[in-house]
Amino acid sequence: MPIDVTFYGATGTVTGSRSLVEVGGQRLLVDCGLFQGYKTLRERNWAELPFDARGLDAVLLTHAHIDHSGALPLLMKAGFKGRIWTTAATAELAEILLLDTAHLQEEEARYRNRHGKTKHQPAEPLYTLDDAHKAIEHLHRVGADGRLNLGDAQVQFTPAGHILGASSIRVGDGERSVLFSGDLGRDDDLVMLPPQTGQRADWVVVESTYGDRLHMELDPIEQLGDIVRRTAARGGVVIVPAFAVGRTQGLLYSLYRLKQAGAIPNLPVVLDSPMGIKATGLYERHNHLHRLSDEECAGIRHMTRFVSSVEESKALMRQHYPMVVIAGSGMVTGGRVLHHIANFGTHPRNTIVLSGFQAGGTRGADLVAGSKSIKLFGEYVSIRAEVAQIEGLSAHADQSGLLGWLRGLGQAPRQVFVTHGEPRAADTLRLRIQEQLGWQARVPDYRETFRLA
Repeated sequence: MPIDVTFYGATGTVTGSRSLVEVGGQRLLVDCGLFQGYKTLRERNWAELPFDARGLDAVLLTHAHIDHSGALPLLMKAGFKGRIWTTAATAELAEILLLDTAHLQEEEARYRNRHGKTKHQPAEPLYTLDDAHKAIEHLHRVGADGRLNLGDAQVQFTPAGHILGASSIRVGDGERSVLFSGDLGRDDDLVMLPPQTGQRADWVVVESTYGDRLHMELDPIEQLGDIVRRTAARGGVVIVPAFAVGRTQGLLYSLYRLKQAGAIPNLPVVLDSPMGIKATGLYERHNHLHRLSDEECAGIRHMTRFVSSVEESKALMRQHYPMVVIAGSGMVTGGRVLHHIANFGTHPRNTIVLSGFQAGGTRGADLVAGSKSIKLFGEYVSIRAEVAQIEGLSAHADQSGLLGWLRGLGQAPRQVFVTHGEPRAADTLRLRIQEQLGWQARVPDYRETFRLA
């Protein structure tokens, strides 16, 4: 029997990862993420799912980031009754992220209704905390060996680096198989171990977030140190939008290293993110999955002031002494960082540090492009603060890393599908795969189906 794969997301964009695999009599959805960025993409989150949720046998979740897991509550609303299989660490992280995302959806709806900033009466959240809890109840852990049999479908999870618990997933029927890379980490990541390679498969689906570029050779810790020193020298505050999982822990480790070396002033480091605080605790508990020692984890905790309550967060905005504030979200699409940028972003003594990839259509992308004002809470806010970008902290493999992972598979697949990248990044990687590896490669279209036989 052939394997059918349909791409319902992460085509022409780095968000909304959703791939339907029909194999061994099973209908399996690999990831179920939210679309982010441009309005035309975000509107897909509100549309009816383009596949039958009730007809799915299971979901296979590569990792917990919202562009891979954030639509699971929508799947529950659409009638999905099966299990969501993933690693133990991903299941714990997904619970944190889904509950936080649902909370933010409800908070935004309440804010819009309270201030009359809605086209719909009343404004409704995309999904609720109750919907998120239903998705969490369906999370199931794969065993330590990562193997899983679902009917006649054979599934294998293997470590992908990137963030805690992240995996590549191979799905097959005993005769043929397709391997989904998930988001691949870096061999030289500050925190995470390198992705595992060597998984042979007949077809491969590979991400291409950084498919058109190489990471800068500049030391990201030194870059961050320079930014903190010059901002502190002018009496400013460093605001760092950061994903709660992965990026936040890398930033905290970088600041810990800088403080240990005496390379920055002994200024306060604040993590203003309930989700980030919980995730950091998981990194301590699952320390066998990353590079940091127990001593380093304890040092990071001792260095950092953890802010959970809204009252403490608001109090930070009344402070005028130098400090570093890390808050979500990483692309400035929501969360507490919006309030910090509205407050601190208007003064030139302060700095906004963007520490990773910024998808098109996000406020983060606008800031990188030099926008002097961004829309926050329905109004445009002038940005007079310095805007700095550090790409060296990215948890994604660059073009060289992606090609290296593919080479390590041990055999040439029949075809490679390049997904999870902006159009230029995906097509550039496609061309490099063809030219350097001599393999067949293509970039699938949204809702395109392939019969792998």
